[in-house]
Order: sequence, then C-alpha cells, then structure tokens
Amino acid sequence: MADNARAKRLADLIREVVAQKLQRGIKDPRLGTHVTITDTRVTGDLREATVFYTVYGDEEERQAAAAGLESAKGILRSEVGRAAGVKFTPTLSFVADALPDTAKNIEDLLDKARASDAKVRETATGAAYAGEADPYRKPDADDETDDTAE
Repeated sequence: MADNARAKRLADLIREVVAQKLQRGIKDPRLGTHVTITDTRVTGDLREATVFYTVYGDEEERQAAAAGLESAKGILRSEVGRAAGVKFTPTLSFVADALPDTAKNIEDLLDKARASDAKVRETATGAAYAGEADPYRKPDADDETDDTAE
C-alpha cells in the first residue's frame, strides 16, 4: 500500500493532466469548455482514481458531458499513464460534483432566512413592549434597610 503523500501527488497529477487534455486534446463537442475538474482522489493502493467535475449549464448539457467523459476515459487514462510513469495506471471514474448544487441549496436557504428576518423586522417596527421596557426587578432605594447596623 502506498503512502498518503504519494497518493496525493498522483491525484494532483491526474487532475492536471485530465484538465489539460480536456482543454486542448479532446475534440468532443459534448465536453467543450464548460467542464471543470474540481477534485481527484486516488485509493491507497493507487489502482483507482475518482475525478470530480462540474458542468455549467442545464441538465441536458450535464448528461452530454457525462457521456463525453465516459467515451474519452480510455484516452485520458493513457495520457495519465504517460505522464505519471507508474507501474499500473489507475482506472478513472468520473463523478459529477455535488458542490454547485449544495451551494445553490444553501443560497436558497439563506435567501429564505433573509426574507423571514425582513418580515420579523417589519412586524417589530412600531411595536411596544407588553410590560415595562426593563422587565427585571430592581430594589428601590427606600425599601433598603441596613440590617448590619444593629
């Protein structure tokens, strides 16, 4: 089993090689320039690599990019093998990164929270306290007796 530093270096190399090959070497129109490689992870035995990618566009473009990456898998693997110089070139699997969807979900939740805060702020303007402004009891000055003087 390889050490983690070697797996990290190989993962970084795979990410760079795949990104460069997608940008310059693959002529598939399904991939275009809207595919971005976000992360790469390699197993501890250096046999399998998972490449995470994002596609900027609608669902149809995402499916087309997934099909394009699947068809270019052999070319990309041979390019990685040529650049890495390892005994066994890792098999590549492409996974759509959930980060943009998660970020959009968080943005939607934050917008909902902002709208709720604005509604509460609007309701609170001009409102008065149900009781006194300061709800805590304070000892009155004339009620205090000096019990220690006796």
